[in-house]
Amino acid sequence: MTRPTPTVVRTVADLRAAVSAFRAKGDTIAMVPTMGALHAGHISLVEAAKAAGARVVVSIFVNPTQFAPTEDFSKYPRTFEADLAKLAAVDAELVYAPTVDVMYPRGFVTSVNLAGPATAGLEDVARPHHFGGVATIVTKLFTQCRPDLAIFGEKDFQQLAVIRRMAVDLDLAVDVRGAPTIREADGLAMSSRNVYLTAADRAKAPHLHAAMQTAAAAIRRGGLAAIETALAAGRATIAANGFALDYLECRAADDLGAARPDTALRLLVAARIGQVRLIDNIAV
Repeated sequence: MTRPTPTVVRTVADLRAAVSAFRAKGDTIAMVPTMGALHAGHISLVEAAKAAGARVVVSIFVNPTQFAPTEDFSKYPRTFEADLAKLAAVDAELVYAPTVDVMYPRGFVTSVNLAGPATAGLEDVARPHHFGGVATIVTKLFTQCRPDLAIFGEKDFQQLAVIRRMAVDLDLAVDVRGAPTIREADGLAMSSRNVYLTAADRAKAPHLHAAMQTAAAAIRRGGLAAIETALAAGRATIAANGFALDYLECRAADDLGAARPDTALRLLVAARIGQVRLIDNIAV
């Protein structure tokens, strides 16, 4: 049976009118911010929001301010009609797809200043302007939609930590929740950029997750004292499998600071294989 295509709104006024209609019925509102090119990982976020009993607003906006000059904003995959079909299959009702002019009108000069998880020495080293762009666009989405909760994937774990901290610090009144990373059968974390992997690089890509699993197991066995040895072995394995490694680190899961005995730990990695940069993380 063909399911109805979600309603698409493109202006702040239309978004707020649609959300107000939901609220008039007493509904809880959940937002799932995306840049489109949707895959099963994104769809799992919509399903998590629906499981929470909320009416779901999915935003699709490729945000130019989180791309560095060296990153090709124009080449980010855009598959809007296919995205709508995937959202229809899970009964998503409302899509917010603004243009750049709506999000960044003439004269726009404001941004969000970050520290804490945004300056943890992970993604921020390779992409120093990235989280400023993310924080600015997410703040705008939250204030435009005014959701009760928002769902983000744990694959971008540093981003999740940044947004959680920002929502608290700026009193945005949004319950920011993480949802588990969705993986291919061989362990590769799903990502919109995976389509750019060559066949040879796709065959090598699962070694990244496998090396993380081995390192995490060693840390679980040996505790904090085993971290450096486990990381050194993991870095060597990743390099031996043809990756150019940016980082492999073990951090406190709550604030991405140094590992400490009183908190859960997270192993985080970023590495390039061929022309594609992969990121991933797992709990320790």
